[in-house]
Amino acid sequence: MKYYLIAGEASGDLHASHLMHSLKKIDSRAEFRFFGGDLMAAEGGTCVKHYKELAYMGFVPVLLHLRTIFKNMAMCKHDITVWQPDVVILVDYPGFNLNIANYLHTRTSIPVYYYISPKIWAWKEYRIKSIKRDVDELFSILPFEVAFYEHKHHFPIHYVGNPTADEVRRFRSGYHETQADFAKRMNEINANSSVKAVPINTRPIIALLAGSRKQEIKDNLPAMIVAARRYENYQMVLAGAPSIDDDYYARFIEGTEVRLARNETYALLSHAKAALVTSGTATLEAAMFDVPQVVCYETPVPHLIRFAFNHIIKVKYISLVNLIADREIVPELLADRFSETNIASELGKILPDSAHRNHMLQAYQEVHRRLGNEVAPDNAARIMVSLLKENYNGYSD
Repeated sequence: MKYYLIAGEASGDLHASHLMHSLKKIDSRAEFRFFGGDLMAAEGGTCVKHYKELAYMGFVPVLLHLRTIFKNMAMCKHDITVWQPDVVILVDYPGFNLNIANYLHTRTSIPVYYYISPKIWAWKEYRIKSIKRDVDELFSILPFEVAFYEHKHHFPIHYVGNPTADEVRRFRSGYHETQADFAKRMNEINANSSVKAVPINTRPIIALLAGSRKQEIKDNLPAMIVAARRYENYQMVLAGAPSIDDDYYARFIEGTEVRLARNETYALLSHAKAALVTSGTATLEAAMFDVPQVVCYETPVPHLIRFAFNHIIKVKYISLVNLIADREIVPELLADRFSETNIASELGKILPDSAHRNHMLQAYQEVHRRLGNEVAPDNAARIMVSLLKENYNGYSD
C-alpha cells in the first residue's frame, strides 16, 4: 500500500520513522512519501519537504512566515492528490495537519489516520469538531486521552501504548557505555564542532534538556545554566537537538562550563543524576530513565499566563509525567514560578541522598505502570493495515 505521512518536527520524525519501520514488517509492498526528516528518510521513500522548513513556534514567527506556511500546505495538498495514497497518516503537528485533514475530507476519498493525537485536552478543545469530522481513525499514545475522547466527546480512539516508553526500554536494554566512554565519544564529536564547549568528564551530570525549538532554548536555557552552576560538584551537559544548529547553541554556552551532547539525549540521561527539563516529551523521557527532574518553562507576561492556567487552560499540569499520574510528581516552574532561585532550590531537593529524590523515583513507577508495555508503532501499524484491508480498498498482501 501507499502511505503518505506528515510530521512537522523532530519528535514527529522519530515516531513516524518507527511507525514506517513497523508498517514495512506487516506490509511488504509498503511505499512511503512524506513531509518529515532524516529518520523517516532512512526508512525509505520520498521526502517531499523537510520538517526544518515547516516548524514555526509562537504567534509572531507564525505571522511572519504565513506565506511560507500556506505555500507548504498547498504543496502538500497537491502532492497528496497527485500521488493518491491509500492513506494519509498525520503525526501530531495539529495546526498544519488538521488543515490537511479538512482538505482531504472535503476534496478526496483518501482516509485520514492521526497517529499521536493533538493535545486538545490542554488547549483549543474546540478542535474536537474538526477531528470528529475529518479524521477517520485516531491513534493515541497517552492513556488518559481515552477518557477525554471517548467518554467526554464520544469519539472512539485506539490507545496503542506509548512509543517513548518503548523506545527508552529498548535503548536501556542495549546500552552499555560507561560514563567515561560516553564522555570520550562526545568530546571527539565536539572537537569537530563549531561550538567551543568544555570537555565532558566523569563528574556527576546535571542534564539540561532545554527544548527542540529556538524560542524554548532562548527562554529557558540561560536560567537553567545559572541555577545548575550553583552545584559545583556537578557538570552541566546540554542535550543538543537535531533541529538546532551549533552556532545557535554557541551563543548560550561558550564561555560557560556547559558541555554539549548533540543528538544523544538517551545516552545523556543514562548517566545523569538529575535534569532540568522544558515541558514536552523530554519530561517523560527523563522519567522513563528514572532521572529526577525539575520542569522549567518561562513564559511572557507570567501573571497573565498563571491566570489563564488557573481559569482557562483545561489541565492541571503541563508535564506529561504529572498528567499521566494525575498528580504532581515533578515540580513545574511555569510562568510566575519560573526563576533562577526557584530552579536552583528545586534542583537541590532531587540530587542524590535527598528524601525528595527517593520519593520522586518511587512515584515514577506509577507512570511506568500506567503506560504499559505495549510496542506502540507495532500496535498502530497492525491496526492501520487491518482497517485499510477491511474498510477501504480490499487490499491483500
